[in-house]
Amino acid sequence: MKIIIHGGFFSESSQSDDTKLKKQNALKDIIEKGYEFLQTHSALETVIYTTCLLEDCPLFNAGIGSQIQADGKIRMSAAIMNGSDCKFSGVINIEKVQNPVLVAEKLLKEEDRVLSGQGAKQYANSQGFESFSTETEERKKEYNMKLKSSKTGTVGCVVLDREGKLAVATSTGGKGFEIPGRVSDSATIAGNYANKDCAVSCTGVGEDIINGALACKIVTRVTDGQSIQSAFKNTFTELNEIDGFAGAIGIDSKGNMFWQESHPKIVFAAYDGGEIALFE
Repeated sequence: MKIIIHGGFFSESSQSDDTKLKKQNALKDIIEKGYEFLQTHSALETVIYTTCLLEDCPLFNAGIGSQIQADGKIRMSAAIMNGSDCKFSGVINIEKVQNPVLVAEKLLKEEDRVLSGQGAKQYANSQGFESFSTETEERKKEYNMKLKSSKTGTVGCVVLDREGKLAVATSTGGKGFEIPGRVSDSATIAGNYANKDCAVSCTGVGEDIINGALACKIVTRVTDGQSIQSAFKNTFTELNEIDGFAGAIGIDSKGNMFWQESHPKIVFAAYDGGEIALFE
């Protein structure tokens, strides 16, 4: 059983050592809880549970603490993909819900499994999700001061369970100050993809991740016989050719975990029951 999570990028130029330590401690706590949950649950259930914990932590740009867009509103996106049956579901630019990934979970049972904007919110309401403001004082302060730090934040979780099944979930509060209606990579197969061979979650500049078809390209290469290390490196080589800004985490069906970034440094934690690997 393996679990790996990410919390976007850490900008040394705009964030303090204290913030870095807080993020390290938060990731350590969340991944330990996720791994404990995995002992009695499936990969799919675990990525949803763990991504909820990430969404509920205001240190990360997803759920509570999401960035504010140019018109002063918060719009979030999230997606889930189950590797065993290759079902993908997601919400795009949803407003006023605490955990977008839980709305994506409900959509797994629907015929129409990706919803956006007002349609996504109406569906959430119909499923009993209460209206909830994810705005924090810090995000409002950044917005009022027109700061653009931490604009490449996203959270994600990839899990391999005891039955060898893979799943992935990714959630984001956007890049901040974007044009309303902008679609990120998180609720697309470029940013969130899994099959029976590999699962990958991405973070960074959504447009670059989409241009590079990052997650699905890595997974496809593993499926075609490349090692997960080679699949990551070859895909990031192509990303570098277009000067793409991205990071990704992944696990293959053999239990190999890998992570890579085009620019330092991705905020991640990986755990297999032994020692937790954390970003430094």
